[in-house]
Amino acid sequence: MTDNLSGVIAFVKTAEALSFTGAARAMGISASAVGKNVVKLEASLNVRLLHRSTRKVSLTAEGQLFYDRCRKILDDLQDARAMLSHAMQAPRGKLRVSLPTIGYRFLFPHLLAFRQAYPEIELELDFNDLLVDVIEEGFDVVIRSGGLADSTLMARKLGPFRFLLCASPKYLRANGRPETLGDLERHQCLRYRFATTGKIMEWTLSANSAITQLRLPTALTLNNMEAMLMAATDGHGIAYVPDFLARDALAQAQLETVLDGHSDDQGQFWALWPSSQHLSPKIRVFVDFVAERLFTTPSTDTPPATR
Repeated sequence: MTDNLSGVIAFVKTAEALSFTGAARAMGISASAVGKNVVKLEASLNVRLLHRSTRKVSLTAEGQLFYDRCRKILDDLQDARAMLSHAMQAPRGKLRVSLPTIGYRFLFPHLLAFRQAYPEIELELDFNDLLVDVIEEGFDVVIRSGGLADSTLMARKLGPFRFLLCASPKYLRANGRPETLGDLERHQCLRYRFATTGKIMEWTLSANSAITQLRLPTALTLNNMEAMLMAATDGHGIAYVPDFLARDALAQAQLETVLDGHSDDQGQFWALWPSSQHLSPKIRVFVDFVAERLFTTPSTDTPPATR
């Protein structure tokens, strides 16, 4: 295929210059190399494309037909190269991003600014708590918390979050405010079950830097953090939720924190994308944007995660 393309280019340049020497000058190779490429092309096609004499080169009838088609093909190829080069410089096209179910809470306050800055990027957002295969399912970027496991992905740290113990004012008026960690054993606790593993999330709590093991009474078990938030604001019990999830409810006095300073559980969000020698501009600008906007702590680039 490469030899055929070289022959086509040599033929087109010769037809335009009506000279092997002129074609050689345009291609930056020797006249003999141009002639050899044209001879190979004619042999592969089993047709003579050029009349040759000691003084000039001219097209045969078949050569004229072949030239007209080849000239168009080479022009289309040049246009395709220019289009690809432009696409690699400007962020544009569909960008498929997977986020946790509650990811809209930290993304949407900044989403309009991103769309205004990059109007040629078409965002397709997928919100779910399942583990997704970034490459197999065709995602450009995935935002997830927790540890990194896939060595085929590149990763960038976005920012930390922490867990809070929260309850509604109505619940606290009816049941009292826990003053010590041990008091939690006499309260209604709302527990979260991981959708991916089916395990109940532990409450990582400490007193005087010592982790405390508690037997927590379970009022409700839920596998959706939005449902957890609603159950807490409705007064069903004490919930253990991420700070960004509870932020609005706390600001509106729908929830109050309890046992402040006893939660040692911190998480970390990452942006993950397929490893590639040529990073797409749309991925680059999106990852840069969310790293700078979603969280206030400095972000860092990392090499691919190791298993």
